[in-house]
Amino acid sequence: QVQLVESGGGLVQAGGSLRLSCAASGRSFSVYTVGWFHQAPGKEREFVAAIGWGRDGTHYADSVKGRFTVSRDNDKNTVYLQMNSLKPEDTAVYYCAAKKFVTSQAMAITMPDDWGQGTQVTVSS
Repeated sequence: QVQLVESGGGLVQAGGSLRLSCAASGRSFSVYTVGWFHQAPGKEREFVAAIGWGRDGTHYADSVKGRFTVSRDNDKNTVYLQMNSLKPEDTAVYYCAAKKFVTSQAMAITMPDDWGQGTQVTVSS
């Protein structure tokens, strides 16, 4: 089990950028795949991006490909989500979540074991 804390949310104009961080505490962070999800008011939580463990790579929702980049620093137990060219429809609470020994692609369709508390991202038009 890992504990996750997101930070970096805020208010930004359309076309702007934000970088979210997900700091993890607990053992063996390097074997966890970490995903980012978002939930807009009145909508279901949706997959955004994930970064796998070991030699696995990254996976993105079609809506963010080319705009968002997920990365990790295992020495700092932190995963980042760089969000560029933000759009008003990106407005949501963003959550990071973790699960051991799954691929980044599987993270889009599986239920993570651990979740952070979320951070609000608001994009104004």
